[in-house]
Amino acid sequence: MQAVIYTRYGGPEVLRLAEVPAPVPGDQDVLIRVRAAEATKSDCEFRSFRFSVKWFWLPLRIAAGISRPRRRILGSYFAGEVVSVGGRVTRFAPGDQVYGSTGARLGTYGEYVVVPERAAVGPKPRNMTFVEAAAVPLGGLNALHFMRRARIKPGEQVLINGAGGSIGAHAIQIARSMGAQVSAVDHPIKEDLVRRLGADEFIDYTTVDVTTTGRRFDVIFDMVPGSPYRRLIAMLQPGGRYLNGNPRLSVLVRSMLDKTVSAAFAPETPDALATLTEMIEAGKIQSIVDQAYPIAEAITAHRRVETEQRQGAVVLTTAEPSAR
Repeated sequence: MQAVIYTRYGGPEVLRLAEVPAPVPGDQDVLIRVRAAEATKSDCEFRSFRFSVKWFWLPLRIAAGISRPRRRILGSYFAGEVVSVGGRVTRFAPGDQVYGSTGARLGTYGEYVVVPERAAVGPKPRNMTFVEAAAVPLGGLNALHFMRRARIKPGEQVLINGAGGSIGAHAIQIARSMGAQVSAVDHPIKEDLVRRLGADEFIDYTTVDVTTTGRRFDVIFDMVPGSPYRRLIAMLQPGGRYLNGNPRLSVLVRSMLDKTVSAAFAPETPDALATLTEMIEAGKIQSIVDQAYPIAEAITAHRRVETEQRQGAVVLTTAEPSAR
């Protein structure tokens, strides 16, 4: 099969299209024909091995490969069709249209991928294309996890710092569906996007430091690495909750000691994905796609992701398979 691979760490130019053996499913696995895969910031970080959150660099380097990457095919979030299933698989059948996450197994930058039946994979929303569906799991699963932990009540004031990214953009929609009033902080190029997704207020961080406005919020969801943690915490109403999706080590430790702080990473489960599917089909979550590129243009796609100019997800699409 064809896949985008990388055999050394570096810039987007280390990516290349190559013929590789197709994965073989086991008894409890599902073989999926990938139709679309999101190119994420995380993919770019693994490719370059430069991370915005620094504290887990060493354990990640050991796990991913010290001198060169152990897994040559990037990509965790996808949409596609089931080709075959292992003998002990009961959740899926050939021909099913599915979407979801491969987790740490990666591999979605290829024509085929194998996932365990227990993975966060489920039926593709009926009202989304493959490209639209591939743009959901990363942002949707993380946003759903944090908005649930926030225990949002109707009418509460929610501040989302870094609202124009994939997770923040889904959080806007989920918080609104819970009845919140949402204030979104980001660069002005993201204003139209976040307002379209339901933000009640937009704050341009290039001209306004939200921590100096005297505002108070019931929930603050912070997706910005290196943000002024103490000043943001001071903006909480009594009983308020602070959640951080890109925590420094100090914030992670504090989350273990302070009930108002949450930095737990999102588990990716079939049940959570099913909840997202219900919300999508009910019209509560819409697709957020910036651009789709053929898989052969993965270098261009990664450059687009790294500019931070994108208005939604960048998605790679595959053509008809070269071989099974």
